[in-house]
Amino acid sequence: MSKIMVVGSLIVDVAAYTPHFPIVGETALGTKLKFGPGGKGNNQATAASRAGGEVFMVSKTGKDFLQKIMLDHYEGEKMSTKYIYEDESVGTGSALIEIDDNGDNRIVVIKDANDKLTAAEVDNAEEDFKDSDVLIMQLETSEESILEGKKLAQKYGVPIILNPAPFQAIPDGLFDGIDYLTPNETEAEFFTGIPVVDENDAEKAAQKLHAMGVKNVIITLGKRGVYYSGEDGYKVLVPTTDLKAVDSTGAGDAFNGGFAVAVAEKMPVDTALKFANCVASISVTRQGSGPSMPKREEVLELLERFYKIKL
Repeated sequence: MSKIMVVGSLIVDVAAYTPHFPIVGETALGTKLKFGPGGKGNNQATAASRAGGEVFMVSKTGKDFLQKIMLDHYEGEKMSTKYIYEDESVGTGSALIEIDDNGDNRIVVIKDANDKLTAAEVDNAEEDFKDSDVLIMQLETSEESILEGKKLAQKYGVPIILNPAPFQAIPDGLFDGIDYLTPNETEAEFFTGIPVVDENDAEKAAQKLHAMGVKNVIITLGKRGVYYSGEDGYKVLVPTTDLKAVDSTGAGDAFNGGFAVAVAEKMPVDTALKFANCVASISVTRQGSGPSMPKREEVLELLERFYKIKL
């Protein structure tokens, strides 16, 4: 089994389902409220674990009722909590999510304890970094934890997947040497200044990201699939599958978690992108983020049916 390190966020989703998003000043009637395990780090870790990886999460919670939701999830998924720390001075991270009948969402994230994750706490996981197959990170934990994760992975030659979300100002040089950067269209535009509307735009944005030191760029394009630009000059647009979305929350996280497994298992890049697409495609047919991630057997079935690839 491949070994996957995740330096990432633990955030409890508070999701409200509504026929339509309220405009400013409007009170819209919703249909359902759900609490569940989420956060980009947790979602990606869950996706990777269910897709076949052995996951080690490095993160932090508060000491509150939301913490139990997260830890119960890890116990149920049989994922390691060895490097999940606790900070009594702040709350567990949370996200307020609105989801409409089209499956679209609007999200407000409160990082709380995730922003207290220290470089020293990441360093505590060094022994497990040594023989890891891949590291995956996002931008929902502290700056120092992200920089330390990058430093450790590069020290031991571990490939790094960085999902630059939520988009925000980053330390100079963070992208330099990143093996795989996985922005969506909005994030790609934020970091490059190039609006990504079509494949040509994606190529221009990818070239700018390469110039920042990124080795391989993957821009997720929602229903259109993913655009890949490799350091070897290989470029491809991989279409998504034919499954219908009911809740797009966590789709990008599902892709990243699936891609982490594919990289860890050293799949050819075309297969890796299609494998990750299948993870994301299945996840959006279900409500929620972390709990919507598919099992490996489901991913393999869709991979064979839609892309004609049998693993």
